Amino acid sequence: MASTTIVFGVLLMFLGLGAYLASSAPTALIPAFFGIILMVLGFLARAEHLRKHAMHAAAAVALIGFAGALFSLLRTPIALRPALAVASQAAMVILTAVFLFLCIKSFRDARRARTTGVR
Repeated sequence: MASTTIVFGVLLMFLGLGAYLASSAPTALIPAFFGIILMVLGFLARAEHLRKHAMHAAAAVALIGFAGALFSLLRTPIALRPALAVASQAAMVILTAVFLFLCIKSFRDARRARTTGVR
């Protein structure tokens, strides 16, 4: 799951950088900041003794990113905002939601493996 975290971090970084280059709006970099944090946590999760904590932190970061992007997307009518901002926020909602789903699935699978003794 550490590699998956790094991949989602890179995707969020590209999303933020691409939106910034297309719009020059500093707020377009928000997904990139979340991506950097996820990438760092993904690299930390490669160490066995840090994996559990780093992955839970990554899930928390993704949840905050999901909630923030979703709230931002829903608070102002879409017709009143630039299409690029709407597309960037929607992409961040989708990426963080998929990542959260994968984290929860991984956590459940790990718990089942621990309780059954299978690794």
